[in-house]
Amino acid sequence: MATILRSKSFQRNLLLSIGGVFLLFAVCFSFYQYQREKEYKIDILHSRLQMYNYEMVQTLGEDSLTNSQLFRDYVARHPMEGLRVSVIDLKGRVVLDSYDTNVDSLGNHLQRAEIQQALRVGNGYDIKRMSQSTHETYFYSATRFGNVIIRAAVPYSAELTRSLQADNTYIYFAGVLTLLLGIVLYYITHRISRHIGYLREFAVKAEEGEELDHELERHLPHDELGDISHTIIMLYWKLRHSEEDKLRIKRQLTQNAAHELKTPSASILWYLESILDNPDMPEDKKKHFLERCYAQSERMSKLLLDMSALTKLDELDDHKAMARQTFHQVDVLQVIQNVLDDTSPQLKERGITPSFQVPRHVEVVGDQSMIYSIFRNLVDNVIAYATGASRLEIRCCEVETEGRHFYEFTVSDDGPGVEEQHLEHLFERFYRIDKGRSRKLGGTGLGLAIVKNAVAAHDGSTTALTTPGGGLTIKFTLSRF
Repeated sequence: MATILRSKSFQRNLLLSIGGVFLLFAVCFSFYQYQREKEYKIDILHSRLQMYNYEMVQTLGEDSLTNSQLFRDYVARHPMEGLRVSVIDLKGRVVLDSYDTNVDSLGNHLQRAEIQQALRVGNGYDIKRMSQSTHETYFYSATRFGNVIIRAAVPYSAELTRSLQADNTYIYFAGVLTLLLGIVLYYITHRISRHIGYLREFAVKAEEGEELDHELERHLPHDELGDISHTIIMLYWKLRHSEEDKLRIKRQLTQNAAHELKTPSASILWYLESILDNPDMPEDKKKHFLERCYAQSERMSKLLLDMSALTKLDELDDHKAMARQTFHQVDVLQVIQNVLDDTSPQLKERGITPSFQVPRHVEVVGDQSMIYSIFRNLVDNVIAYATGASRLEIRCCEVETEGRHFYEFTVSDDGPGVEEQHLEHLFERFYRIDKGRSRKLGGTGLGLAIVKNAVAAHDGSTTALTTPGGGLTIKFTLSRF
């Protein structure tokens, strides 16, 4: 109910804000149009009276404008209802007037608005001013010709008032159009409000931990709002699945760690109990048991070290920006040579001949110990699992992806390889192709997981491929800069 009320409130506010702006625009436009049309009609009347003044001048001539007889004859021959014509000199004195022959009683017209305009620009008019002589309201239009001004005036009657008023038809049209646009605006705001309401309902359910489904997506519009809503929902599901995956991985890691630690600890306990329960045990057998205890404790220690390394990499992933402040230039070729030197005895024992094709001065910005760990775990993986392999190859080339430069490394062997369905799982923690593989061969099941996380810490990616001709190839990238 609260969501519905908020949705209606949003729609009302949106409708009022947009509708108010539109209504204000419509009122301002109507007022402007009314004034403009009124001025247009006044200009028409002013032009008609101006035309009368010009025709008088053309007919009588400027020299005869002050001739009383000719002036009155012309006005009598060209009558207009209520028309009053005056001839005024440049000092404002009335020389002739068609209404009143006693021009001396008419007073000085110099300060009249239409006379001032005529003196300045050649013509002018004044609307709805009462005549002091007739006490009627007139519309005046004055035109200057040389040393005189001809002023024509018509009574400001009810009919003239109606003719000068703007046509209100467009106001009715604007009102109908505003109503129609208001209906359309209501529909649009209602539609937007409804979709925002769906999205809000989804957000409220997500916040309160209620059961969610994908029903909302069927209500989303096929426009920008729908795209944004869909993106938000997808980000939510990805985040939720990511959190669920993290919890699952943590639980799985705890279970696998407990399982991996249980075997060596149980073995150590059994061997020690056997020695303690049999004080007369032959020395050679006792020595064998102690050697087994040492091997199992060494394996357990390596497992704990690998788990500690993964924990540090997880912490590094959460604070990448801070961790990268400690990164520096690392000579990768030197790191590879150090790894091969350190593992040389094991490689000889397995009959594996290492080779590498890495250009000189291959340098990346990173953590030297992590980069050493990457190559060391990959070489150890070959030693432990590439049964029957005779060669180990490390190659490097430069690649460009989305404008960024990377070094791409491949570590390949010619061992038995891995079946296709296992390749994508090789970098998972404690993943084993067969259940006893790690324990039989002494691995912890964390080496390739460490490789993947360490590469990711350097903005790189890791993939596992089948080596052409047989064997396993691990391909990874390290950012050049």
